[in-house]
Amino acid sequence: MSTSIGLFQDPITTGALIAGLITIMFAVYLIMDILKRPEGNERMREISLAIRVGAMAYLNRQTKTISAIAALVFVVIYYSSGPAVAFGFVFGAVLSAMAGYIGMNVSVRANVRTAEAARSGMSAALSVAFKGGAVTGLMVVGLALIGVTVTYLMTGSPALTIGFGFGASLISLFARVGGGIYTKAADVGADLVGKIEKGIPEDDPRNPAVIADNVGDNVGDCAGMGADLFETYAVTLIAAMILASTSPAIVQKYGNAAVTFPFALGTVAVLATIVGTFFAWLGKSESITGALYRSQIVTSGLSAIGFWYVNEKYMNGDKAIFGAAVVGLVVTFLLTVITEYYTSTEYTPVRKVAEASETGAGTNIIMGLAMGMKSTALPVVVIVTAIFTAGWFAGIYGIAISAVAMLSSTGMIIAMDTYGPITDNAGGIAEMADLPKEVRVVTDKLDAVGNTTKAVTKGYAIGSAALAAVVLFQAYSDTIAEKAGNVIPFLITDPSLIIGLFIGAALPFLFSAFCMEAVGRAAHGIVFEVRRQFKEIHGIMEGTGKPDYAACVDIVTASALKEMIVPGVMAVAAPIVVGFALGPIALAGVLGGVIVSGLMMALMMANGGATWDNAKKYIEVGNHGGKGSDAHKAAVVGDTVGDPFKDTAGPALNALIKVINTISLIIAPLIVHLM
Repeated sequence: MSTSIGLFQDPITTGALIAGLITIMFAVYLIMDILKRPEGNERMREISLAIRVGAMAYLNRQTKTISAIAALVFVVIYYSSGPAVAFGFVFGAVLSAMAGYIGMNVSVRANVRTAEAARSGMSAALSVAFKGGAVTGLMVVGLALIGVTVTYLMTGSPALTIGFGFGASLISLFARVGGGIYTKAADVGADLVGKIEKGIPEDDPRNPAVIADNVGDNVGDCAGMGADLFETYAVTLIAAMILASTSPAIVQKYGNAAVTFPFALGTVAVLATIVGTFFAWLGKSESITGALYRSQIVTSGLSAIGFWYVNEKYMNGDKAIFGAAVVGLVVTFLLTVITEYYTSTEYTPVRKVAEASETGAGTNIIMGLAMGMKSTALPVVVIVTAIFTAGWFAGIYGIAISAVAMLSSTGMIIAMDTYGPITDNAGGIAEMADLPKEVRVVTDKLDAVGNTTKAVTKGYAIGSAALAAVVLFQAYSDTIAEKAGNVIPFLITDPSLIIGLFIGAALPFLFSAFCMEAVGRAAHGIVFEVRRQFKEIHGIMEGTGKPDYAACVDIVTASALKEMIVPGVMAVAAPIVVGFALGPIALAGVLGGVIVSGLMMALMMANGGATWDNAKKYIEVGNHGGKGSDAHKAAVVGDTVGDPFKDTAGPALNALIKVINTISLIIAPLIVHLM
């Protein structure tokens, strides 16, 4: 379909635009509410300003670096795929970057206000931190929904919206890789010298890398996760539209509503997310986890009701379509439960890793790897069951609707994720500003939950990426068949397909290796700098000398920007090289290989890394000897391995999977003749 569509002629797209605007307006309201809160004393404001300056300096330099690469990509797309796709690419990149900028600007201002609110108790601190996270979540889904809708209305063709998705994908890839390298290089460097060599606690102001560590929380988990899920949300909407538009049976049965129905699901979900933000309050049990999950449950429940309504209105009340949408909501719930089991201090996996620490770092690492590997099984069962069930309900279109429904919770999921670094920073500010012990008790409790919610959101992002990739793969197949004029069989006996499978399966390993090496090299520089400062700046340990925080920030910023280029370029170049050198069937193999291999690697790394992290924290609260014990030192070593697993390589694999799929979809019409 290629007929142009006028603004406000279709009630579904009109509703999506209105809902997107309401979402952004509500986010602005939350920003105003947060900025009215007190920032604490002068020392707190000084620390917060240092974190804010470092975070924004990195984001600005990252944007300049990505812009240079994006300009080259724009030229290539303009001449290969046309101006509509090229300008859609720019639009997607700009909105993705904008969501990250706004979200991180708020999070680095909410941290000090959360620390100050902690003086008044848990409830006040939770309110500020969650609202700060909600701003990022609402901005991501609001801008993504508006962006995809406007692109579709302007081009009049689902196929031409793929440029928007690629723009978002490119930002996501570099934000994830660069932010992940930054945050973990600073964290690992700070821990290896501060905790192990000097025996000082986390966030101790005597550690020269402490500000860089706090900056990293924001550029990795706020900007990085925001860009990741902005792209996943947008690409899933686009893939579902393309799939519907290329299937005559779907269009014949439902008409144009099949193409725009994903917007209807997005519309009711973002409105449900706004309502859900009002339910993040402490009950009588004062359970922080309960407060956050209550918001998620309310959001999902209201979304399900909204899905039923729009299904009745636009899809003739087709129970199969509604069933597929419900499958997506169930997948979100199950992945949340599974990820929490493997990463929370309340359950066996984390406690096994903590217990293994009693016999040294080696056994800690062995057990952590084992838990990470085991954690891949249940999510895969959930994902394949969802694919089977949604497919049974409504075929490949049902799988697409299931993926869109799963992504409907994106706003709330990001709110829970960004809550984590805000509370982590709040604890750091409380420690560095020497606030009363009861304040740090509050921030520590908030941060402990934040570690689990960050792990849960990574599991959600990985699972949603897998479902989205299945839909993108089908869209690629349909595009090849449409351009070739016949159905193309992807047979496992075809040598080209097998070659592609091996290449695709190898890419996540190679990509992860580049990311891990990058963290190691950057952390190496931080370790030497911190050691130098402890040696040359007299009085640091006594508190009379002031560390040079800016030096560590500069080192890790330069390293992250330099190191993100190779894995980023590899992800963009791989499908292009394979597609033009070996043809579309080999590229189909690459897509299959990278989806399966990437999913396994991402789950193992993200969950295993979070298990190591929380095993360390489980010991720090007094178990197995507590802080300073041999078990604690072993757990810190394990955590330094887990850090780049869970915050660099693991989550960056989401972006790798979707970038390769998106580029393949763009170049599909150009490589058909190579068959």
